[in-house]
Amino acid sequence: MTLTRPRQGRLIAGVCAGLARHLGWSASRVRLVYILCSILSVAFPGILVYLALWFLMPNDDA
Repeated sequence: MTLTRPRQGRLIAGVCAGLARHLGWSASRVRLVYILCSILSVAFPGILVYLALWFLMPNDDA
């Protein structure tokens, strides 16, 4: 399965929802892990990773 951003189930850009679908986790779980990692890393690297994935992950065609 390729890593894509779904058109449904997004809150902002669909990055966490796409990662959740790829990993077989719930989107809420991935969002929680992302928030915790961002807080523990003083937020800046987490924002850069999110923005990079937003531009690098293609949208779902379905």
